[in-house]
Amino acid sequence: GPEIVGEAVKVLNAVCQRFDLEIEQDEALVGGAAYDAEGDPLPEGTLDKARAADAILFGSIGGPKWDAIERDKRPERGLLRLRSSLNLFANLRPAILFPQLADASSLKPEIVSGLDILIVRELTGGIYFGQPRGIREENGERVGFNTDVYNESEIRRIGRVAFELAMARGKRLCSVDKANVLEVTELWKEIINDLSKEYPDVDVSHMYVDNAAMQLVRAPKQFDVLVTGNLFGD
Repeated sequence: GPEIVGEAVKVLNAVCQRFDLEIEQDEALVGGAAYDAEGDPLPEGTLDKARAADAILFGSIGGPKWDAIERDKRPERGLLRLRSSLNLFANLRPAILFPQLADASSLKPEIVSGLDILIVRELTGGIYFGQPRGIREENGERVGFNTDVYNESEIRRIGRVAFELAMARGKRLCSVDKANVLEVTELWKEIINDLSKEYPDVDVSHMYVDNAAMQLVRAPKQFDVLVTGNLFGD
């Protein structure tokens, strides 16, 4: 985290200097460093600063040092709480390949040259936040369980973000799900289809996540915008 953010701040400062921008910067602890200092991966002081800011520059989080502490104190819990507290439900993940890097890809240049896709991932619902969750004992053995849950409004708001972005790009949207097995993604698919009526200019398709993973390697340029839930966009 500190190493990544430190270099990003250098870039930010260079951009500000180049375009004569004045940006007020502040720092706050989050994750493992925050746990070490205050016993909480997301202290209230950090959350207050985040709420007051116009933007947050956030690096990576976590590490083996904190793998053995109680789950609700691990660094990743601070990140999840930050997302939910600030209602950061839409994660935009662009994948653009610059020509100079085409030969550096593990895929053939003709497969990836000119790649420009955008993955829209729902970030505050689904299995990461669903209840109940935990580990309990049943019939003499431990059982781990998580709940993958989305309500209609959560699907609609991320779907609308994806449709709007598709309208601004190539007007193609692929919704990634596992509707043949999971009822939660069956609902996801239904809501996306319903939303598509408001965006008749967008060509909508659906793809199971296992096939989507293969297609992203086989022929990634067939996609423009992809939208999916918290689990599949990770």
